[in-house]
Amino acid sequence: MSPRPRLFIRVGGALLAGLLAAPGPAAGQTPADLLGAVVGIKTFINPDARTAETLGRTREGSGIVIDEDGLVLTIGYLMVEAHAAELVTQAGRTVPASVVGYDFDSGFGLLRAVEPLRLKPIPLGRSGDVKENDPVLVASAGGADAVAPARVVAKREFAGNWEYLLEEALFTAPPHPAWSGAALIGRDGRLVGVGSLIVGDATGKGENVPGNMFVPIDRLPPILADLIADGRPSGPPRPWLGVTPVEAHGALVVGRVTPGGPAEAAGLQRGDVIAGVAGTPVRTMAELYRKVWARGPAGTTVPVDILQGGALRSVDIKSMNRLDHLKLKSTF
Repeated sequence: MSPRPRLFIRVGGALLAGLLAAPGPAAGQTPADLLGAVVGIKTFINPDARTAETLGRTREGSGIVIDEDGLVLTIGYLMVEAHAAELVTQAGRTVPASVVGYDFDSGFGLLRAVEPLRLKPIPLGRSGDVKENDPVLVASAGGADAVAPARVVAKREFAGNWEYLLEEALFTAPPHPAWSGAALIGRDGRLVGVGSLIVGDATGKGENVPGNMFVPIDRLPPILADLIADGRPSGPPRPWLGVTPVEAHGALVVGRVTPGGPAEAAGLQRGDVIAGVAGTPVRTMAELYRKVWARGPAGTTVPVDILQGGALRSVDIKSMNRLDHLKLKSTF
């Protein structure tokens, strides 16, 4: 059966018909175009990579072709610290790819095919125009069977325990099982987000509605030229501590300290409680990150108040740029 009827059957004719009839750069797209622009990604990670222990030595997911020259946007954890990568088209063709750039703040990563892909890119949309309850498509690599309808159930802040904060992320439901690097496609046939996580509470209201979190595409245009030219955004990087906090019973508990990171050098240990920054109390990850980032750029010494061994004390942590901690020299 051809891609067009299979996709109509899976997501419903009304939604896809609206996508394909939309004005602008998406006009004239076919279901085959939408499916073909989402490719498989496989990456091979440096043997001494800092992220190998937590994310693995080989990683697989999806990526989205965003220009005619084979530039592929994905979620960064699939490709950070990779020494080699390959793309797999819907037709089963495998094409080597080079690592272009990585942005820790947004979570975006870029690859580029080393041979022509001959695929029509998905045009970028505006995630700021997406509204709660909007119908969307979630597309991962794998053709028609990997495309599913969803709805935006929330646009809200997201804090991750890897010192990561999005002021506004997109949350959809029901969950897509292959979310890593998946394309979130709006009603106009344009890309509005890139898949990052599966979550148990997509609405954020304690309703236990499972879904996915997408990084909004509006984070890409301001950094795209820098990622292509230099592999990383320009400007002063944020300070990174190398600590994994866990929110528990109104407190921030250290769940892990990154080996070789600033927090380890300062003596932080698993089980410590982070009570504040420079005397100001913090109880959530978002509060912690904002207080740390407000101290200055990477390299700033951050006074962190911790409860360790029953005693409250202030520890000076000399922060660093996280990208300088990673093994990126062989990639960009």
